[in-house]
Amino acid sequence: METDTTGKLSQVTKNNLSDLAYQQLRRALMRSELPPGERLRLRPLSKHLGISATPIREALIRLVSENALKLDARGTAVVPLLKLAELREIQSLRIMLEGEAGTQAAQRITSAELEALRAIQHEIADCHATEDFDRALLLNEKFHFGVITASGMPINYQILETLWMRCGPILSHLYDTGNFSWAVHPHDVVLEGLETQDGAMVREAIRRDIIEGGQSLIDYLSAQENPPMARRASR
Repeated sequence: METDTTGKLSQVTKNNLSDLAYQQLRRALMRSELPPGERLRLRPLSKHLGISATPIREALIRLVSENALKLDARGTAVVPLLKLAELREIQSLRIMLEGEAGTQAAQRITSAELEALRAIQHEIADCHATEDFDRALLLNEKFHFGVITASGMPINYQILETLWMRCGPILSHLYDTGNFSWAVHPHDVVLEGLETQDGAMVREAIRRDIIEGGQSLIDYLSAQENPPMARRASR
């Protein structure tokens, strides 16, 4: 039975409706608000976004061209389930690109930007304590893109947005096993590296965050591609 999660989308009220609908859908994908398998039908989207079908259709076509959405046999846009190999590739690219952003941010970040990141990480810790994992996901994205913004690399920012959009629909599985058991959260190490202008420390902390923090995503996709019944049958 399908569930309609498009109600989480905010209404579009400005001009350039196609672009604004695209941004709303892109953001929803990045934030795991549209899960794999979700069919994005024009009528419900039109109702929730408050605009006609034409700009929504244009936005969906744009997302399909970026491989963020797929078309089913009836031509309906569907949120795809990422393949395990694709996730590993995205992780590798994020390590390189976010690592470079972190290195640059260590030399460029302002005190106001650093304080804002500290406040975000403090909120993340509170969310972990209360197991508010939905809020933690939003704040995690905010933290990472705060570092990327501080790097002063707008092209890198755009590329990373696309990578996050591709893996966003499965990010809700980051907390499948509950809280992480880090003695020191990698974000705290990132903050230390930014404060001391130690780019290498920031880069390594980001790498660790992506690899170790993303292990639950690897486990989830591994189970999807090789379910227990299939494993038993192959023996």
